[in-house]
Amino acid sequence: MKQADFDGKGSCIRWTETPGYEPARVYVHGLGAVSSVYHAHIAARPELASRRSLFVDLPGHGISDRPEHFGYTLEEHADALAAALDAAGLTGCELVAHSMGGSVAVVLAHRRPELVSRLVLTEANLDPMPPSTAGSSTIAAYEEEAFVDGAHARVLEEVGPLWAATMRLADPRALHRSATHLRRGSTPPMRELLEGLPIERVYLQGELSGELAGSRALEASGVRVVTVAGAGHNIMFDNPDAFAAVVAGRY
Repeated sequence: MKQADFDGKGSCIRWTETPGYEPARVYVHGLGAVSSVYHAHIAARPELASRRSLFVDLPGHGISDRPEHFGYTLEEHADALAAALDAAGLTGCELVAHSMGGSVAVVLAHRRPELVSRLVLTEANLDPMPPSTAGSSTIAAYEEEAFVDGAHARVLEEVGPLWAATMRLADPRALHRSATHLRRGSTPPMRELLEGLPIERVYLQGELSGELAGSRALEASGVRVVTVAGAGHNIMFDNPDAFAAVVAGRY
């Protein structure tokens, strides 16, 4: 396990990694998740295992610190991720990022373009104010104190065992602030930032999640949109073969 200060006050973002050649692949989890849980089985596959791979937990999640003073905006998450990559001595990374982590990855690629050479986004949040059915909407529907003081436990019961297994490791206050800022989005919005990035960009959409809104405009800007058969939001679990093939550039 490695770590880097991300707020100038001793709070650390942490990651685990496996050795290999570069450019490194950096795996980033979604809201209430843990990077290694969602991606280690993918990085270990023969077609991917030779690359240096980092599994970074964003502030407030997994093994990273969870300072109460931190805002947990998309920009702050991106800067914390940048601190990890800087400490690891990396540039020109491939970011493989899921859901909220995809939003953070887009913001990072915009703010620190030298750090990112390729984006593989798995059902990343691209627009503010997602539907009420989105996990972030469920969490952000509560006031922060109400969520911390009791709603967090109720949400854990409602989200199902897979997500609850990692969400219970996230700090409730950090989880709520992350969800709230995810709903607010970035400025400019993540979709606009993604369309303007001058790097290779791939967007994975699960077939069971329905058609990706605005996919034609994304493709017109050079984003390759891949619909993965038999998969929902967690494509790396639902169809790991296709997921790994996309990450490897073979799909």
